[in-house]
Amino acid sequence: MLDNHNNRNLSDVFKELQEIQRVQTTSEENYEPPKPPPKSTNVKKNFTFHFHRNNSNKNSDLKLSHIIVGCGILIVGLAVLFPKNTSFTQSYAKEDTLQEISEYELNRHRLNIQSIISENADMDRVKEQVTEEREIEFMTEYNNNPTLPKGEEIIEQEGTPGKENVTAVKTYESGNFVEEIILSKEKLVEPISKIVNIGTSEFLAKHKVHIGDIMYLVTTDNLKETPDISSNDVAEVKNYLDVKLLELPSEEWCKVSFDNIEGYIKTSNLTSSYTMPNIIEKNRIQRILIKINLDMELNRTSGLTLNDYKKIFTNLPNDKNKIFQDNYTAFYNAEKKYNINGIFLASIAIHESGWGTSQIAMDKKNLFGYGSYDATPYESSFEFENYVEGIETVAKSLVKYYLNPSGTKIYDGETAAAWYYNGPTLKGVNTRYASDPEWHEKVYNYMETLYNRLQ
Repeated sequence: MLDNHNNRNLSDVFKELQEIQRVQTTSEENYEPPKPPPKSTNVKKNFTFHFHRNNSNKNSDLKLSHIIVGCGILIVGLAVLFPKNTSFTQSYAKEDTLQEISEYELNRHRLNIQSIISENADMDRVKEQVTEEREIEFMTEYNNNPTLPKGEEIIEQEGTPGKENVTAVKTYESGNFVEEIILSKEKLVEPISKIVNIGTSEFLAKHKVHIGDIMYLVTTDNLKETPDISSNDVAEVKNYLDVKLLELPSEEWCKVSFDNIEGYIKTSNLTSSYTMPNIIEKNRIQRILIKINLDMELNRTSGLTLNDYKKIFTNLPNDKNKIFQDNYTAFYNAEKKYNINGIFLASIAIHESGWGTSQIAMDKKNLFGYGSYDATPYESSFEFENYVEGIETVAKSLVKYYLNPSGTKIYDGETAAAWYYNGPTLKGVNTRYASDPEWHEKVYNYMETLYNRLQ
């Protein structure tokens, strides 16, 4: 309707309503009971709303459509502005109250009631029923694992979503999804749970190791048949030696493998390279030392480094003339060139020369008494220009004639002659090299002394 009804605000409506109420009150005071209407007449109470137009002084009765619209606007306005249980007569009967309401209304954004009704009437609300395939989210299971470091998580099994057919009613307003109601579900594929193992072992966490890793002994101990201190011994394991961690039945005991021998050992006697970084070097030396024995094979290198030789031969208490300290590289080089144990070679020199103090050693640079005979030792012995020459000459002689079977490929494309070969051990060399039957034991004692300086 394009008239002045649209330009009126609620304050104008309230004023008109108050005027109507005043008129009705006056009419009630002068009320006379009406005469009964004729029986044949249907009496209806008519309400007429008069609206003042700005461009006319004449009043006209509103059409029925005008009345309906006006009532609708009035009802919506009252619903918005008045509390649920508030009586209009009680709350707004006074003139000053109506004035306050009007002032409050003017301080707010004006409400265009007709616009609100129109917007809600235009809202497009649509519902549709759909059936679609959807994923079923998988569950995640967490299991405590005493064979993993505490706090560490390992995924044992990856999760896989399932599938299901879902029938639902979806609601849209103005093209936007609002809600849905699930009517039914039909499972097509079961989801597979994700399984995560959470470590609880403080021992493994402390040493930063896992089952299957290498650990080291911090003291000499015996492997047991079972995880019990009273169990039978399986093998002795020296300190610093390495073992492979196989099982962890408890925080106190673990199962390990030492050179293919399996047994149980207390976890308190083990460490790792994380906990003790220098344990790897100690293990290397210990691995060399456990192979030192009277029957060890001498036609192979010792496994020592040049720094090991330096450590062994520096500041030897009995090396008064520093001959061995000054020539440790010669023993190391002879080992590498001729495939002979250099510590064995040095031990022969120490034994034969009395730590380099013999007359032959000092005068002829011959630490081995090489070439001498019992009747004329000094006269028959070889003389060398320096100690290095004598060390290399004896090394080649031992490799060619004493330490290797005949035909063995040795240095410089030659093969072993094996004239005096009786095995690559100290006892074998003693058979034809020295007349003293205890020579091999004396030389071995010097070998032990030198090797033990590595610890």
